[in-house]
Amino acid sequence: MDTREAAWPELPLEAWRDSQATLHRYTQILGKVKLALTPPQNHWWNVTFRVMARGLTTGLIPYGSGGFEVDFDFVGHELLFRTSGGETRVLALESRPVAEFYRDVMATLRSLGVEVRIWDVPVEIPDDTTRFSEDRHHATYQPEYVQRWFQALLQSALVLEEFRTRFTGKCSPVHFFWGGFDLAVTRFSGRLAPERPGADIITRESYCEEVCSAGFWPGTPETKGAAFYSYAAPEPEGYSTASVRPAAARYDQGGFNEYLLTYDDVRRAGNPRALLLDFFQSTYDACADLGGWDRARLERPLYLPEHPHEGRAPEASATLPEQPSP
Repeated sequence: MDTREAAWPELPLEAWRDSQATLHRYTQILGKVKLALTPPQNHWWNVTFRVMARGLTTGLIPYGSGGFEVDFDFVGHELLFRTSGGETRVLALESRPVAEFYRDVMATLRSLGVEVRIWDVPVEIPDDTTRFSEDRHHATYQPEYVQRWFQALLQSALVLEEFRTRFTGKCSPVHFFWGGFDLAVTRFSGRLAPERPGADIITRESYCEEVCSAGFWPGTPETKGAAFYSYAAPEPEGYSTASVRPAAARYDQGGFNEYLLTYDDVRRAGNPRALLLDFFQSTYDACADLGGWDRARLERPLYLPEHPHEGRAPEASATLPEQPSP
């Protein structure tokens, strides 16, 4: 396997669908622990995970006079618990029912002195809301495919981090939402968005301002597996028919209402990183131009295109200016 294939491995959805469903619930259990114990932040940023070199981390969760963190290590296939007091616990990530994983996670937290209760029902998985404590039918963990997915997630995070540097306005971190099991970064225009009639508390807070969001998720059979996405909320007139790149990108009007680019189209490209950056940039250009964003204020001059929809990523060989000595 050459370097590019190792960095962007095949990830057929059907081959690891059962593992993905199980892992999705594993992450929700820890995500709900973080939700229960962290002070709220705007747009629910307090509940998300961050990508690290070997997996995902909850980051610091406050508790008592200190705190703890939990890491999903998808290279060593372990769940690592660490406290500010120096204690460590390790659980294996392996094939076993969600109910057993839930039981052991909560027992491990209690052994560390952490008492927490969560609502043990999956969210954003409408086809099966079996309680974690009762779920014995999701019990698959294939290390090979989990590691492939993580490699794709890692590459996506690296590209999104670079894309994020082009924007100086309000912008989210590049973070993992365990509800939808997707990685995302969101840019804000700086203007309030119209209220959404009937929106629940999560949606109302998430979209209280105008946004353009981009990310990566494992996908569904309808998306032909893993895909990159980009959407505007609220969507400006003409956005769905804008000229975006690459040619393989398409606007899905069948329910997603966002631009999609399949993971396979990216991984097969001669330069996956450049192709993906172009997708994120061109879809953002369409959102910002059609939505009347103040681009001169919100973006670094290096990335402002001379003409709408013609922004280009810098060459990979570009060097940063020399930094002054400390």
